[in-house]
Amino acid sequence: MVDILIVEDNRELSGLLCDFLKGERYSVAVAESGEQALAIYNREGVKLVILDIMLPGMDGFAVCKKIRSGGNTPILIVSAKTAKEDKLNGLLQGADDYIEKPYDIDIMLAKIDGIFKRRYAFDTLSDGELFVNRAARTVTKGGREIEMRAKEFDLLVLLLENRGRALDKEYIFEQIWGSDSFSEPQTLTVHIKWLREKIEENPKHPQKILTVWGVGYRYL
Repeated sequence: MVDILIVEDNRELSGLLCDFLKGERYSVAVAESGEQALAIYNREGVKLVILDIMLPGMDGFAVCKKIRSGGNTPILIVSAKTAKEDKLNGLLQGADDYIEKPYDIDIMLAKIDGIFKRRYAFDTLSDGELFVNRAARTVTKGGREIEMRAKEFDLLVLLLENRGRALDKEYIFEQIWGSDSFSEPQTLTVHIKWLREKIEENPKHPQKILTVWGVGYRYL
């Protein structure tokens, strides 16, 4: 799933905004037409759409209406069309907000951050570098999705939810595999190894998932 889809036919503008948002650790896709935007939206899934109005082919109002007819993904219209009628039309088609061009990038970021906090705060865990979406069961780092086995994902969520706390091995095993599981306790050690290989810069010298000798593990 992509965090933000920018729908803008001006490549210079979309490129600048894309680079800025990636610097803020959002994953970004760019579409230059309404048709391309809908294809990306339907194929990959999107958390937020930043939508221009004046597009080749299908205009932004039609894109907004189409997206809204099938879901509640937040839509932020960004347009040089400043007439009251255009703003009302965008909002009536289902947009969550309407920003005039040219815009202040700090205000744009504040609006984006606000949308994500209101809509996705309870779904997302993060250490500032790694982003875990519990609802979508996805893990991303640097805008790149990391493939996880089911138990790896559950283990990572448990560690992040208790970040800074040393968790007992027996407690972790019971939470992830259950007290009546047929799995061996060594399974936890193997999954910790796999997790480190996927999220640590140097798995042999972990900086995120630390071993607490005689106890278990702690996510730093």
